[in-house]
Amino acid sequence: MRNAYEENPKQQGRARRWIGALLLIAAQGLSLSAQAEAPPPVIRFAFASPKVGVPPQYTAGTAGIAYTKGWFEEEFKNDNTKFEFLFFKGAGPAVNEAFTNKQIDFASHGDLPSVIGRAAGLKTRLLFANNARSNIYLAVPPNSTLKSVKELKGKKVSFFKGTNSQTPINRLLRANGLTERDLKVVNLDTASGKAALLNGDIDALFGSFDLLTLRDEGKLKILYTSNGDSPIYTRQGHIHVDDEFATKYPETTRRIVKVLVKTAHWGSLPENRAEVLKLWAIPGVYSESTLAEDYGPDLGPRFSPLFDPFLVGRYKDVVKDALEYKLSRKTFEVEPWIDRSFQNAALKELKLENFWTPLDANGKPIKSAAAKAAAAPATVRTASK
Repeated sequence: MRNAYEENPKQQGRARRWIGALLLIAAQGLSLSAQAEAPPPVIRFAFASPKVGVPPQYTAGTAGIAYTKGWFEEEFKNDNTKFEFLFFKGAGPAVNEAFTNKQIDFASHGDLPSVIGRAAGLKTRLLFANNARSNIYLAVPPNSTLKSVKELKGKKVSFFKGTNSQTPINRLLRANGLTERDLKVVNLDTASGKAALLNGDIDALFGSFDLLTLRDEGKLKILYTSNGDSPIYTRQGHIHVDDEFATKYPETTRRIVKVLVKTAHWGSLPENRAEVLKLWAIPGVYSESTLAEDYGPDLGPRFSPLFDPFLVGRYKDVVKDALEYKLSRKTFEVEPWIDRSFQNAALKELKLENFWTPLDANGKPIKSAAAKAAAAPATVRTASK
């Protein structure tokens, strides 16, 4: 038997129209709800490095410029939201601990400590390349007779273990027929390592471009730098977010990434190069001349926020290296860790989709449109992955 509703086409039509209208209203409500997302009262942003200089400053990378310029606060000036910026002398491991204890929401972090945290179950999302492709330097005392990396065998060498310099250093050692076991490794933080080298307590020190200032003062010699060598010997970094925060505040997360993309674009422009170097230079620590030497004439490639095949490849290498060096107990897939959705939205909104050139797995520019499209695959995410 057919009921009266099934017999009446007019009733069916009206019902369909009502259902359609209700679905439209629901969709519009969801859209308005997303647009009206209220940011949290406090956004906690961490840096895996202490402030330096007198007075203490932090200007490094894209995030350092956005912090120094006040551009995060500018974006949220009409919201009842404050920023809390934290700077960790304990570097990457300290940031992992802060994420674990739910003390921070975003962090500027290195690849190795983040990989160790991820392997241990820490749930974050990689959002933005920051301080990526940073050079490493190997310094020795002015009177040292060492002439090559291969001659480090049996020598007392310092670097900061657990930070993003450890894996490229190990890669460099391996290319020269060495491992950490062939050295007398002394694990010191950046400041302590420099003091140990200047005091003659160690034979060599791996560090960053700040060693160039001491070189110019005649206090040490640079035995090796990745500057001009293969980019596989560079250090990688990023901005990532607590997964729970990104799930609860997707619009806030998008706005944070938008600030970073705008800052990276500003810093990449040739007309802003002088101001960028001036911002990054901290008297007594970094000079504009050493920064110019390290970064070269074009800042664009170092400001690139893209998780391109080169950067993804480096993170995959770090996952394997961390297991090999017994720094983590398991491996994991890198791609599900990366959430490109927020950056892609910012690039599209700012019309910067093609501003930066992605690099292939070997660090070479990808120039064809088809290759560029393949270099930035869409990431399908599920919660807490």
